[in-house]
Amino acid sequence: MDYCNDIISSEEKDILQEIMNIAFGQAAADLADVINIFVVLSVPYIEMLNAQDLPEYLKSQVCSYDRISIVEQNFWGDFKGSAFLVFQANAGRELVSLFGEDPGGGGSDSIDALEKETLMEVGNILIGACVGKLSELLGDLVTYSPPRVVIENTPNDAIPANVFESNSSAIVLKTVFNFNERDVNGFLFLVTSHDSILWLKKSLADFMEQYE
Repeated sequence: MDYCNDIISSEEKDILQEIMNIAFGQAAADLADVINIFVVLSVPYIEMLNAQDLPEYLKSQVCSYDRISIVEQNFWGDFKGSAFLVFQANAGRELVSLFGEDPGGGGSDSIDALEKETLMEVGNILIGACVGKLSELLGDLVTYSPPRVVIENTPNDAIPANVFESNSSAIVLKTVFNFNERDVNGFLFLVTSHDSILWLKKSLADFMEQYE
């Protein structure tokens, strides 16, 4: 079953993709301002899924990684859902130096703590800029729960099995990102809850009215 075509039209999907392009461009600019490195974001991909299929879908997207690090953060408003920022393992250690830290000193516990802190900071910037700009363009204001960071885990263990209630739908907004001058890449997934879909359809219509 093609949930995307059943719940959002191809025109709405195109509008949402364009808004995402703007939002993700803002995220790249914000990150460059903070750590002086440019992140390249792919053209966003949009898919509608049954919520109970989300865990397996997310795992299938990152199956090329033996081990992953993940930043998970919920956001709340009329536009609400969860963001998952997924890196290959050791990405945090690659990124630590961008914040002026030395990952070489200390024991494994201090290195792990520094890696988590770095991933959380990158997650705050990328997720906050993407979700914040997306919600702003759609006329909403969101708040965020504290992020959860898991490092050095397998895709099967790191992604929650109960993202949303079963028998409901969710829209997955996906982009692939790469950091210039660093061997770091990964995925950003924004998963909207079923409760947001009707609001999203109306907001997309309101957004297009500005240009008619």
